[in-house]
Amino acid sequence: MTPAPSTTVDIRDLFAKGKSTFSFEFFPPKTPEGAEELFKHIADLEKLHPTFVSVTYGAGGSTRDLTHQLVVRLNSQTALNPMPHLTCVCHDEAQIDAILQKYADAGITKILALRGDAPKNWTGEDPYKHFKYAADLVRAIKKFNASGRHPNPRGFAVAVAGFPEGHPDTPNRVAEIERMKAKVDEGADFIVTQLFFDNHDFYDYRDRCALAGITIPIVAGIMPITSLSGMKRMAELALGARYPAPLLRAMNRTNGDEAAARRVGVHWATEQCRDLLDHRVAGLHLYTLNRSTATKEIYASLGVESSLALA
Repeated sequence: MTPAPSTTVDIRDLFAKGKSTFSFEFFPPKTPEGAEELFKHIADLEKLHPTFVSVTYGAGGSTRDLTHQLVVRLNSQTALNPMPHLTCVCHDEAQIDAILQKYADAGITKILALRGDAPKNWTGEDPYKHFKYAADLVRAIKKFNASGRHPNPRGFAVAVAGFPEGHPDTPNRVAEIERMKAKVDEGADFIVTQLFFDNHDFYDYRDRCALAGITIPIVAGIMPITSLSGMKRMAELALGARYPAPLLRAMNRTNGDEAAARRVGVHWATEQCRDLLDHRVAGLHLYTLNRSTATKEIYASLGVESSLALA
């Protein structure tokens, strides 16, 4: 294998060559102390040379400035290739255009376009007044690309979210794939899925996308379970989480021992990644929760020293 550093290769070209990507997700800390703690973990993960890293965006754009600051810092002070999240919520066309211009000026080359969650207890005007669906946001990014204002002549690569276990706000799986097809038709370049714990859900989702004529790369989102309390929190999230019976049986055998539960969770995620790579997944995207240890352990268990070895 002769992979090229991600900083010099457009991700669209990597996918076109059949290269598997390996990426991580961070969320912007709310305090200076949190930011410094995060960068300690980032220093560890930087050594793994991920293809890219994504940075989340709070409900209603609540972390807009924090997201932008973290993205710019990652781009300017590390060798990482950041991909900021951008949502429809509470943004009008002028605001989205201004955000895109900031990212273009900072040399950012990819965006994850999401519908996003409205703020809790929201009482203002319709938060989706200007951008109802992620497909509308994809269209706006592609319009910006066409304006020629990005230093890269091809503009931003655009990622969108996929839901192997189903989207909670979509009435059925047929409608879900139709909405994904709408995002692809507007110009989405690749899909990054929400977390899942049963690879059969991912393979079924990938097959249903293919049947609908969706041929863009699908990157699998993996979140290692590192504590029993974290497992419970994931189950309570709005997006939910379906835990397969074998995983539950393994967790039950830990009898509440957090260290044992962590070993089970990291092993499960590692085996997911190994199986996905064997089935030619377009990429692996690890939700790090701003920590590095589980990700490093998964790398070591997969037998690679950096994500470039996966290409």
